[in-house]
Amino acid sequence: MDIILLGPPGAGKGTQASRLEDEHGMVQLSTGDMLRAAVKAGTEVGLQAKALMDAGALVPDEVVSGIIGDRLDELGPEQGVIFDGYPRTAAQAESLDEILAERGRALAHVIELEVDEDALVERIVGRFTCGKCGEGYHDTFKKPAKEGVCDVCGSTDFKRRPDDNENTVRTRMQEYRAKTAPILPIYEERGIVRKVDGMGSMAEVNEAIEAALSL
Repeated sequence: MDIILLGPPGAGKGTQASRLEDEHGMVQLSTGDMLRAAVKAGTEVGLQAKALMDAGALVPDEVVSGIIGDRLDELGPEQGVIFDGYPRTAAQAESLDEILAERGRALAHVIELEVDEDALVERIVGRFTCGKCGEGYHDTFKKPAKEGVCDVCGSTDFKRRPDDNENTVRTRMQEYRAKTAPILPIYEERGIVRKVDGMGSMAEVNEAIEAALSL
C-alpha cells in the first residue's frame, strides 16, 4: 500500500509515519532525507543534486523524480511507501503517478491530518526539552513535576527550538496550505483523500489513520 501523508509542521506526521513503519513494514520517503542520502552515496542523480545545491539552485522535479525512482527500486514490491513532503505541485503529482506506474505501483490513499491552527500554535510554541537528556515538556500539557527540574535526569538546563514561535509557526502553516491546495483536488477527484482529525492523542490519530486505510 502506497500512501501520501499530508499535514502541517507540528501535526505529528513523523510520529504517525513511524507507527505505520513499525506496524505495517512501510517505508517513509521524505524528499529531503532522500536528497541528502543520494548526495552522500554519490549516486548519479545525487551528484546532479549536489551540483545544483552547491550552486544555490533549486533541485528540479526531474532530479527529485530520479531519486524517488532509485529509492523505490531498492524496496521489495510488498513494501508499502509513505510519501512525506512530496508531491507539492500538480506537476509533481503527475510525475509521481508515472514513477509508480512504471514499477507496477499506485497510490491507495492520501491521508490529510486536519488541525486547528490556534491549537497547533499553542502545542508547538509551548514545547521545550531537557538540555541534558532530551526529555520533552510543555508549558501547559506536560510540566516537570518540580518546576525547573527534569523529571528524568534532574537537570535544570532546558532549551527551546528558536523557530518554535508563533510568527514562524503561522508562516509555516500558510506555506503548507499554499503547497497542498494545488494537489488535493487531483486526489479528491479519484476519491482517495481521507481526512483525519490530527488534534487527538497520538493513539487516537493512529487509530483513525488505521480506519481510513482499511476503507
